[in-house]
This record gives sequence, structure tokens and C-alpha cells, in this order.
Amino acid sequence: MSRTRDLVVEALAGVRDPELDRPITDLGFVAAVKIRTDSRVRVELRLPTYFCAPNFAWLMVADARDAVAALPGVGPVDVVLLDHFGSAEINDGVAAVNSFAASFDGDGLDPDLVALRAVFERKAHLAAQERLARALVTAGFPAAGLAEVSITAAASAAPEAAAGVVRRRERLGVRSAWAFCDDSGLPLPPERMPAWLRFARTVRISIDGNAGFCQALLGTRYGLT
Repeated sequence: MSRTRDLVVEALAGVRDPELDRPITDLGFVAAVKIRTDSRVRVELRLPTYFCAPNFAWLMVADARDAVAALPGVGPVDVVLLDHFGSAEINDGVAAVNSFAASFDGDGLDPDLVALRAVFERKAHLAAQERLARALVTAGFPAAGLAEVSITAAASAAPEAAAGVVRRRERLGVRSAWAFCDDSGLPLPPERMPAWLRFARTVRISIDGNAGFCQALLGTRYGLT
């Protein structure tokens, strides 16, 4: 059972907040992992506030369930969201593998939240590129020449920051040989780089600020250090 629990926690560590690009285990979203003698797994999740957006909450619960259910040798998997105004609908819907739209009975909703996930991922990709730009400048690359840097060269100079960009592109299905590109993979013209970097910085600061704010709320709500 201890080994099974370790595997479950490892699988949950692969589930990332789509905007913050951090594992839900690091963010404190995993409240408990319980393994029964019949190998049934129960994972309890929590979010910073009672009113966190239900579509975001759905993503976290559904992604956690898919990650744990994919493990070999585990029994039935129950992933439940605690202390949220939509807990009942989300938990029942994910357990029944229903769509978000069906569970909330909304017209014009994206059944699988594909569009919402893409918005989060595009913002995170932009922020990851801004982090890479700062890392490259710190490593000695001239800011004026960033548009010409390949992702291979960036990975050699700033491996961690470049890996974050590559991870985002894989999730978005973006292929590019350049360290900095648009959402279609095309390189950014040098004349666009200054304005693009300023905008990317605002997105990155917003995401980082949101991360700190949410973790402070979560820690206050549940008495975490």
C-alpha cells in the first residue's frame, strides 16, 4: 500500500496548474491520498477559495483522476474536490466521466474545456518565454539579438528556463526551432521583440502574482505553513 501511495503521489505530481505550470502537489492542492486494502484510491483536492472558478476546478479534478486512473494495478479511483461551491456537481460529473457542460447544464459551453485549457497554456507559454529571455540576458546574450536565438542554443545557456518553454510548446502542439515564437511557431521579427517582451513581462508578472496570492489564500484557509 505504501508503494501504491508513492505511485499515486508521483502521478499527481505530473498534474500541473495549466497557468502557473506548477504541480498540484507543490501548490498544496492535494489534501489527502487514501489507499484501501482492495487497492481503491481516493484523492482529496482543495483550492484556495470556496469560489474558485468551476471550470478551473473541473480541470484539476479531471486531470488528477486521469493521471491516477492510468496507473497499472490500482483499483477504482475516486478524486473529490473539497470545500467548493460546485463540489457536488464537479465530483459527480468527473466520476461519471461526464462533460462540464452536461454537469452544469449550460448553453454554448465548451464540453471538454478545450478552449479554456488553450487560453491558460498560451499565457503560460508567453510567460515561459519571458523567463527564458531574462535568463539568456543574464547569461550574456545581447537583448537586441534574442530574436535570432535558437531553442537549442537557449537550452545550452539556460536549460531550466528553456525546458519550461519546450514543455509548454509540447502541450500546445507548437513546433519551432526558435527560442521565441508566436503561437503558430513562427519566429518573432526583431523589430517586434521590444514591445512583445514588454507585453510578455506583464503576463508573467500577473501569473507570478496570482500564484503568490492563491498560495497565501490557501495557506490562510487551511492553516498551512
